[in-house]
Amino acid sequence: MENHNDSSGYWRANVRLITGCLIVWALCSYGFGILLRPLLSGIAVGGTDLGFWFAQQGSIGVFIILIFFYAWRMNKLDKQYGVDEE
Repeated sequence: MENHNDSSGYWRANVRLITGCLIVWALCSYGFGILLRPLLSGIAVGGTDLGFWFAQQGSIGVFIILIFFYAWRMNKLDKQYGVDEE
């Protein structure tokens, strides 16, 4: 990986990553669980409709996955810009 010593580029990449994670989180929690729930009501998952599943279980699972993804991606970003802790 290249070592970039550009703090503005680092923060741009950081904010872009945070924005992407927030968009995924909002889509799963608000979009699938609330706004698109009527459209997802015909799809059965675990004995209930998909919209209810996202509102109760799926959005939490996606949030946990996003936490691990963010940590993994930030470690790569830190190494790329030479600000890692190692």
